[in-house]
Amino acid sequence: MTTVFLLIAVVLTALIAGLFYAYSCSVVLGLGKLSDTEYLKAMQSINREILNPVFFLSFMGTAILLPVTAFLFRGQPPFLFLVLASAAYLIGVFGVTIAGNVPLNDMLDKFDISGSTVEAVKQMRDRFENRWNLLNNVRTVFSVISIGLAVCACLWSREVV
Repeated sequence: MTTVFLLIAVVLTALIAGLFYAYSCSVVLGLGKLSDTEYLKAMQSINREILNPVFFLSFMGTAILLPVTAFLFRGQPPFLFLVLASAAYLIGVFGVTIAGNVPLNDMLDKFDISGSTVEAVKQMRDRFENRWNLLNNVRTVFSVISIGLAVCACLWSREVV
């Protein structure tokens, strides 16, 4: 049973790492080429659409399954890797998202693009874009660290290998 938890935790962690990596190396680059109004509208739409059951299952599932799996492997070689993977995910991915990206998304969601001046739209983009991208890059790095550590746990697990 611990093997099943480990494999699911690794898959979920990999899905989240892939999501943030794809944003960092393609989505934000493409969005960055849009006009201020187009950019803000696109980010509003993306931020609303990502709030779906599939995303929540993988995002929240990883936050739950990594620590649970670490607990299940206590006293075994994969334990330390899973504790470190959990810490990287909970602090660098989950924590950064909740404390950084979500407040920015909420601020943007409340912004009335069509009722704003060109200058107000530019100011909103300036307040949002660079900070959001930086935080997303932090999430990307920590999610990649987390998946790397989770894969190490698999390699050190006698049950999986």
